[in-house]
Amino acid sequence: MPKFLICISFVASAALLRAQTPAPSSEQGLPAEATVIDDVLVPVPSAVFATLDKFAHSNWRTVQRPELARWKPHGDQTEIALLLGAVIAEGFVAVKAEDVAEVKSVGHAVLTLTRGLGVEQAALRRSRSIIEHAEKGAWPAVRKEWDGVLPDVERGMKELKSERLAQLVSLGGWLHGAQALSSLVSQDYSEKNAALLRQPALLNHFDKQLAALPAEMRTKPILVTMRNGIAKFRKVLPADDEPVRKQTVEEIARVTEGLLNDLRSKVR
Repeated sequence: MPKFLICISFVASAALLRAQTPAPSSEQGLPAEATVIDDVLVPVPSAVFATLDKFAHSNWRTVQRPELARWKPHGDQTEIALLLGAVIAEGFVAVKAEDVAEVKSVGHAVLTLTRGLGVEQAALRRSRSIIEHAEKGAWPAVRKEWDGVLPDVERGMKELKSERLAQLVSLGGWLHGAQALSSLVSQDYSEKNAALLRQPALLNHFDKQLAALPAEMRTKPILVTMRNGIAKFRKVLPADDEPVRKQTVEEIARVTEGLLNDLRSKVR
């Protein structure tokens, strides 16, 4: 199971955990870099950058999606949570690209979106520090500060019970993570890199979580679209004993790009 996709996909999920959570547990098929707390997949943020470093020679400008930070949700918390996951995932890409302007843009967007979920103050100090370090070109310090975003925001959620929103933040992160990974693999295709896109345990987890949502959430058009997208992703993957071909990578890129565009149509 791919370390890169696990890490970047679930970077935001810990931010929206309930204040009192059970001890971490494992879920069959998931790697050691991810754990499940209260049914929410949570990464170790420092592992995100360690794995991204393996793609150091990629053209990160082609992977970035700076428009994500400019999208404006209409107040629906479902849409805000999905977009927050995608935007924070974009933050990791921006830091890896050492793009000061985009780091600042993502930082401002995170504050706006966390405000919509009631946790802005928890993200405020880290966001300011991240932007200050980025402006100075102190990228190791940016990484260190970014590692602290999730615990800070989690503490800000102490009085809120938002496991369902946490699942959607996680889903938004997975979506942009899958889109970014398919872009990276397409730049320099190899069967080894393409195998990172084989992720049945992740697809099963999200399908299960979406199916378990209350009907009033589950039937929202954007979530129906997301579940259909997961089904398409699953359908194009070959059998376990077959390599993930370049055309499959391209199809996954189309599916995930289409889902991001569907999200854009809901929040712009």
